[in-house]
Amino acid sequence: MHQSPLAPVFAALQVGLHVLVVALTAVAAGLALVPGTPHRLGIVALIVAFLVVYFAGGATLRGRPAAARVWLGVLTLLWLGMVALVPDAVYLVFGLFFLYLHLLPRFWGVVAVVAATVAAVVGFAVKRGWTVDGVIGPVLAAVIAVAIGLGYRALVREADDRQRLIDELLTTRATLAERERTAGKLAERERLAREIHDTVAQGLSSIKLLLHAAEQSAPDHPALQQIRLARETAADNLAETRQLIAELTPAALDGQSLSEALERIAQRADAPGLHGQVLVEGTPERLPMPIEAALVRVAQGAVSNVVRHARAERMRITLTYADDAVHLDVVDDGIGIAPEVFARSTFGLNAMRGRVEQQGGSMDVESEPGHTAVTVTFPLEDSA
Repeated sequence: MHQSPLAPVFAALQVGLHVLVVALTAVAAGLALVPGTPHRLGIVALIVAFLVVYFAGGATLRGRPAAARVWLGVLTLLWLGMVALVPDAVYLVFGLFFLYLHLLPRFWGVVAVVAATVAAVVGFAVKRGWTVDGVIGPVLAAVIAVAIGLGYRALVREADDRQRLIDELLTTRATLAERERTAGKLAERERLAREIHDTVAQGLSSIKLLLHAAEQSAPDHPALQQIRLARETAADNLAETRQLIAELTPAALDGQSLSEALERIAQRADAPGLHGQVLVEGTPERLPMPIEAALVRVAQGAVSNVVRHARAERMRITLTYADDAVHLDVVDDGIGIAPEVFARSTFGLNAMRGRVEQQGGSMDVESEPGHTAVTVTFPLEDSA
């Protein structure tokens, strides 16, 4: 959390309160310990106890309202004891006023100030008699303390509101920065895909065509087997390169919903002997763009594997919107992933899994003859 700019002001007010309490205590002690004052040892003991309790409690009772109020009650009793022995201790009530107003609810804080004012006036009058100064002094101090205390509360509320606003602005700035970073990554990936398409993919395509032409023009060439192998290798590498380009380019969601994009993927996979189906369960909702992109790319990769390797008759893409997560399942009834095929597909599966985990999701693959399932799950936050 960003530190409030008013924190130094509050720290200065706290230091000022400590200085005030120590100064008033020193004044009361100086006036009480003149030669001939009775109960000097008792007064010293009460003063020392008052200061020890004050500083010990102020350093250890932060964030504990009940304990702080007990501490305030002990300080009040010690102050009343000092007033009973030496009338000049009434000056300490000025420091107690601020503690009442700060530690107690507003109404009870004002009530405590009024009660302490009455106690100070009566205590001073019992020892020194009724005087105008003895009444006006504590009353004026109480009025000043209440005014300062209420102003302090208003300042605290203003500081809290300002702090909340600063925190919200910082959170918004961090969110916008993350979105800009994501957009930059997608733009860079799209640029890289174009570069690969214009260089590597085009080169492999040309090599494949040239080798095919050589194979057709010289069917009895002694190196025909090597030419055919080179052509097949170039074709496989071209297919992998095109799949890499598809992985790098942004999801094709322009003007479409996620379910519509999945429908298009299934339609493109339709071929003689293979029937694709898309099911959407739950209530569709707009997901963050990186998650939708990851779901589309994983679906493309999984469907591509079904078309190329599975020899399946049926394939189903299921998109499920749950309360706390979204699930994508690509299931087929093909031959399963053979060990040698799985070895060749490890990079593709790891790339798909890495894409999912980068966005905070998880991916599982189950495969056996007659049933292969790729399952992707993304948890959803309340703000998604």
